[in-house]
Amino acid sequence: MSDGIELIGLRLLGHHGALPGEKDRAQPFGLDIFVETDIAAAAESDDLADAIDYGGLVRRAAEIVEGESFSLLEALASAVADALVAVDGVESVTVTVRKLRPPVQADLQSAGVRVSRPAPPRGS
Repeated sequence: MSDGIELIGLRLLGHHGALPGEKDRAQPFGLDIFVETDIAAAAESDDLADAIDYGGLVRRAAEIVEGESFSLLEALASAVADALVAVDGVESVTVTVRKLRPPVQADLQSAGVRVSRPAPPRGS
């Protein structure tokens, strides 16, 4: 399947980092999210009830980025992906998380991690 929902350029503030002081104040993070899902019913009906609410996906990602604290981008990206792949109708999810002010001594726009998760088996 290649149908899905793209959420590109979500910017949120969070308290994440492994170095001293990184968790003391909020810093900006950027997220790109791709949710693989069958959009055939929504495309046919043109009815929101047949679609995944991308606003709900954004809210869930924001709850994690803004409400939790991780040392590593790997852990943060995994937590967001695990939460989103549990949403009904999601077949897989790919989440990219970027630290927009990485603590390096170089002109680096961002440092990031990308993770992908398949949906867990669902009962019938």
